[in-house]
Amino acid sequence: MGFFENLTSGLKKTRDSILYGLRGKKPSEEFYEELEERLIMADCGADVACDLVDQLRVRVREKLIESTDEALEELKSLCIDLVAAGTDLDLDGRPAVVMLIGVNGAGKTTTAGKLANYFKKQGKSVLLAAADTFRAAAGEQLKVWAERSGVELVEGANDPSAVIFDAVQSARGKNIDVVIADTAGRLHTKKNLMEELAKMYRTVKKASPEASIETLLVLDAVTGQNAVNQAAEFSRSTGVTGIVLTKLDGTAKGGAVISIREKLGIPVRFIGVGEGIDDLDRFWADEFCDALFAVKED
Repeated sequence: MGFFENLTSGLKKTRDSILYGLRGKKPSEEFYEELEERLIMADCGADVACDLVDQLRVRVREKLIESTDEALEELKSLCIDLVAAGTDLDLDGRPAVVMLIGVNGAGKTTTAGKLANYFKKQGKSVLLAAADTFRAAAGEQLKVWAERSGVELVEGANDPSAVIFDAVQSARGKNIDVVIADTAGRLHTKKNLMEELAKMYRTVKKASPEASIETLLVLDAVTGQNAVNQAAEFSRSTGVTGIVLTKLDGTAKGGAVISIREKLGIPVRFIGVGEGIDDLDRFWADEFCDALFAVKED
C-alpha cells in the first residue's frame, strides 16, 4: 500500500468510532452532543471538541445544511483549515539543521533515519548526527539507518554538542543541504538536559552562523492526550518549531493532531504510519482529514 492508504487504514478505527450511526440523518442536538463525545474519545480533547462542534453549529445554520453527511463534510473542512497552517520547514540555512527531541521511546532514532530517506528522495544531500550519546544502542541503530538511506553519519564523541559541531562543520565544508541530529531522550523537567539542548543550539551557530535550525518534537501518537501534554511542556522549555507524530498505523486515535494545533499552535510537520523506511511523510492536512473522516467512504 502507498502512504495515504496506510494512513487511511491506520485511522480506520478512529474514523469508524466518529462516524458510526451519525450519517444519513438531519443535524439535531443529539447529533452534536454525540459528535462532541466521539471527538473527545478520538483524543481531540474536551475543549477542542467543544469548540469544533460550536463552529460546526454556526456553519450548518449559515449554509442551511440539512443532512449530517453534509455537516460531517463541513467538520472535515473546519479541521483542514485548523491544521493546515505552518507545515513548511525552514531549510534555507547552510546547512539546514533538524534537531529531533522528545522522551525516550517516542521513535527519534527511527524518525531520523526515515527523515534522511525522505530528504534524499527530495533531491537534498543529507548527513546524520549521532548526538544521542547516552543510549548505547542509539549510535549503532542510526548507523544502520544511515546505510539504508545512503547518507553520511557523524558519530564518535561522548559530548553531544561536539558531535553536532563536527556534523555541521562537515556539512558546511561539503555543501550538504540538511543535517539531522538524533538527540537523547529527555524529560522537560530535567534542567541539565534542557540546558544541554540550549548548548547544542549555540554550537550549531558556532559551527556555521548561516545554519538554520528546526526543532522537531517526536511524539508517539498511541499515547493520545499524553502526547499533547508532552508537546505543551516541551514547548515551554524549548523552541519547538514542529511535531513529528509517529505510530499512526493502527492503535492511535489521530485526534491528537487537531488538539496539538488548536491548543498549542504548533504545526505537525511529519507523520509516521509504519516501520518501513518510506512510512514517514510530510503532513498534508487534506489527506489527513480525509483519512480521519472520509464521510463518502463506501
